Amino acid sequence: MTNTDIDAARLQGISTFEGSLAQKVYLALQEAILSLQFRPGEVLRKALICEKLGVSRSPVAEAIARLANEGLVDVIPQSGTRVAYFSMDDIREGSFLRQALELASVAKVASDRTEVQFAQINRNMRLQTLLIEDGDILGFYQADEEFHELLMLFTGFPRLKAVARLVSLQVTRARMLLLPTPGRAVETLDEHRAVFKAIQNRNPDAAQAALRYHLGQLMPRIEALAETRPELFQSS
Repeated sequence: MTNTDIDAARLQGISTFEGSLAQKVYLALQEAILSLQFRPGEVLRKALICEKLGVSRSPVAEAIARLANEGLVDVIPQSGTRVAYFSMDDIREGSFLRQALELASVAKVASDRTEVQFAQINRNMRLQTLLIEDGDILGFYQADEEFHELLMLFTGFPRLKAVARLVSLQVTRARMLLLPTPGRAVETLDEHRAVFKAIQNRNPDAAQAALRYHLGQLMPRIEALAETRPELFQSS
């Protein structure tokens, strides 16, 4: 397991984020961890972060405390702070909770969606197709995230998206490890198309079945990854 320091140069500036100074620092650090710019086991040096972002230690300390509560960093007494290793228990729990929320969401959207909402989903599907054609895997991942977020947004429950994001932070981070998997992006697009068709036909049962199949592809791939990349995961 690595004990190297983070590469602060990979940290995005805080000017693009909204909120208080501590909130901006928190979002910048969270983004670096979720995108794997900061790798599991790397040490978070407050001085490096302060220098890169041009802030004092106080907002950095506050941000790290929030990340620790989310399980994204480990604060080790008398030792320091490091990016948390992946935990299969946390990933399984997050996947279970996210699936429950999304299956309920897609059934409601398939039943109740408006033509304006359907047009937005359709635009997202076209974007996914273009990104696959261009070989832009990172862009496709972002459009993939937006597809799932639209399903929750269109339920009409404004807090649902934030709740789903919170419970599945570990899943989101683990998915980044799977991006280079050959052929997976094309398979994902096909699975999204099945969900889209069911929404188009206003068929909630078919929408849930298609989404359940799609979401069910994730955990076996992460479990296989834990076998081949054990250095990124907590020891049993």
